[in-house]
Amino acid sequence: MKSILTLITVFTMGLIHSQTHRFIYELQYKMDSTEAGHEKLNMVLDITPKEVKFYGQNLIITDSLNKKFGMNSSHTDMSGQVVKRKINSFDNENYINIKQGYYSYKTTDKINWTISDEIKKVENYTLQKATTKFGGRSWTAWFCKDIPFNEGPFKFRGLPGLIFELSDAKKNFVYNLIKSQKLTGFYSTNDFLESNFGNKAVPINEKQKYKLIMEFYNDPFAFERNTISKSTNDLKININGKEIRNIDELNTQTKSMQEVIRKYNNPLEIDKGMHYPVY
Repeated sequence: MKSILTLITVFTMGLIHSQTHRFIYELQYKMDSTEAGHEKLNMVLDITPKEVKFYGQNLIITDSLNKKFGMNSSHTDMSGQVVKRKINSFDNENYINIKQGYYSYKTTDKINWTISDEIKKVENYTLQKATTKFGGRSWTAWFCKDIPFNEGPFKFRGLPGLIFELSDAKKNFVYNLIKSQKLTGFYSTNDFLESNFGNKAVPINEKQKYKLIMEFYNDPFAFERNTISKSTNDLKININGKEIRNIDELNTQTKSMQEVIRKYNNPLEIDKGMHYPVY
């Protein structure tokens, strides 16, 4: 977090003229809430005078390599935490990959904080504690008044300072601020956030989102099923390293995939989570 000190020094002078303040968080998360270990991702919080965006750092890396080497690679962000909103707003535009499509849907996510008098020192920074309930989980945040952005990871905002640390009570999701940057120009995310490497986000609502997710769960290999059904030859399809030659073998793979989907069903907003049936 040492680079944040530089940002604080130039903050007053640079706020009006700067275009993007970037904060990098390490996210530790559990895909399966019953497991002891965590997966890790670096997540990006971009704050401009007009907008706030939160997304996985791997999207930037893929986009940068594409532009530098003339590549056409893509990356699917599996964090479920790609959002943007207007500055000082709780109205979020959410972005999600479902099946082969890329979609956006709007939510209003008001967060009510209880600010504690408890403080702690992290390196040279004084952090203050705050708690809230959001998404069916209880959360604790530590924010720094010395960086007067009322933003933080994902949809967590509204405190009188930038959130440095954030975690839910069961430690399924743990965020720690690890780096900051002040970019001199506006950083465009058009190629990987508003559109996903060539697939422009299709606007839907939450009801449509649930329908699309359930359609995928019910038949995750719908394309392969259609291909086998129409084939008159001895067609072989490779799924996860296995050769599939008929519908019965495909049905076995479908049940295995459904088991995986149910096992790794640990969204941050569990109050909006999917309830998958067992067939």
